[in-house]
Amino acid sequence: MKTLALLAALLVSSFLLHAQDNTEGVTITVTVPNITSSEGEVIFGLYDENTFMKAAPIKGEKSTIVDGVAKITFSNVPEGVFAITCFHDINGNNRMDFEPGGMPKEDYGVSNNNMSYGPPLWGEAKFEVNSENLELEIRM
Repeated sequence: MKTLALLAALLVSSFLLHAQDNTEGVTITVTVPNITSSEGEVIFGLYDENTFMKAAPIKGEKSTIVDGVAKITFSNVPEGVFAITCFHDINGNNRMDFEPGGMPKEDYGVSNNNMSYGPPLWGEAKFEVNSENLELEIRM
C-alpha cells in the first residue's frame, strides 16, 4: 500500500513539474462548462500518443471552478497530434479516485467529448495542432 501511495505521489509531482517549456507554438484554451460543484479543482493534462493514459502529461494545468466553469490555457504547444484529459479533483488529493470495482468516483472528460465505457481511447481523443490557436470545450 505504501508503494502505491509513493507511486501516486511521484506521478502527481511528475504531472505538475514535467511540462515542456517551448518558446514557440500555439495556445490551446480549454473550457469545461456546467460543473455541478465548485469544490476542489479541475486538473488537465496534455498528452501525445506515447504518453496518453500511460505516463505523465507533456503539460499539466489546474483550474479553480468559477460559476460552474473551469478554464485553462496551454501555451507554447508545438505542431503535432495531442489529446487532453481532465478530471474534477473534488477532494483536492491531486489524483483521480476510483470505486473498488474500478469505476471513477470523480467526473472526467477528454478532448472531442467521445465518452465510451472503459478508459478513454487515443483514436477518439486526439486532435491536430497546426499554426493557429485553438479553443476547446470538454464536457464531464
